[in-house]
Parts: sequence; C-alpha cells; structure tokens
Amino acid sequence: MTQAELLEEIKTAMRAKDSVKLNTLRALKTAIKNVEIDQKIEVGSAEIITIIRKQIKQRQDATEQYLKAERQELADKELAEIELLNVYLPAALSDEELDSFIQQGLTETGASSPKDMGKLIQWLKAKTDGRADGKTLATKVKEALNNL
Repeated sequence: MTQAELLEEIKTAMRAKDSVKLNTLRALKTAIKNVEIDQKIEVGSAEIITIIRKQIKQRQDATEQYLKAERQELADKELAEIELLNVYLPAALSDEELDSFIQQGLTETGASSPKDMGKLIQWLKAKTDGRADGKTLATKVKEALNNL
C-alpha cells in the first residue's frame, strides 16, 4: 500500500459514510505522518506494512484490556478495526513457505546456534517483505535453531 492508495481509500470511506473504516484509516495516516516527522524520512510501502502491523498489535492489546474489563462493545470495535487493517497487509506466508525461507536463511547466514537468532531474523525480515509477523518469525527461528 502506498500513501496515495491510502488517501483514495479514505476518500472512498468518506463517500460511503463508513465511519469505522474512515476513523481507522485516518489513524493509520496519522501514524504514518508521525513516523515521517520523528524519523525525518519519506515512508514507503515496506514501512507502511510495519506501521500497519504495529497498529494491529496496539488494537490486539486494547482488545485484551477491554475484555478483562468486560467491555465487549469496545473490544468488538477494536476487533473490527483489526479485521479492516488486515486487508491492507500482504498475504501471510504459509508455514511451509516460512520453513523454506528459514532453511535457506540457515544456509546463507551460517546460523548454527540460538545466539545467531538475531542475524537470521534480520535476514528473514528482508526476504519475507512483511509477509510474516515478528512473533511468528521469532518462534519458528528459535525452534529451528534449537533443533540443529
């Protein structure tokens, strides 16, 4: 997703009077602008994917808190926003594809023990283009390195 595509989606949501989508996309636009200001960079598609993942994580955390506080209506709102944001992420890698990348990464980086985990994860993040979240990567890499 590019910023131009995001603006078009916001316009479409305005025309459709879809307040949930509009508010979610505006929050995403604000998060992107904050990153640009903080880091003094022009945000590209790869960074936008990272920002979307961060937005989803924040909403998952909020959902947990709302459920603990027995505020189902607020949790449902957050879940709807998560579902909406997931649409803008690239298709996730299957377990088999991810395992294949990990095996390739083990060969190319020479990772051979758990202390090489960071090196392998960095390699994988570059190769998977945001198609796997960090938590899944870390779990799979740790498992692969422990089984060597």
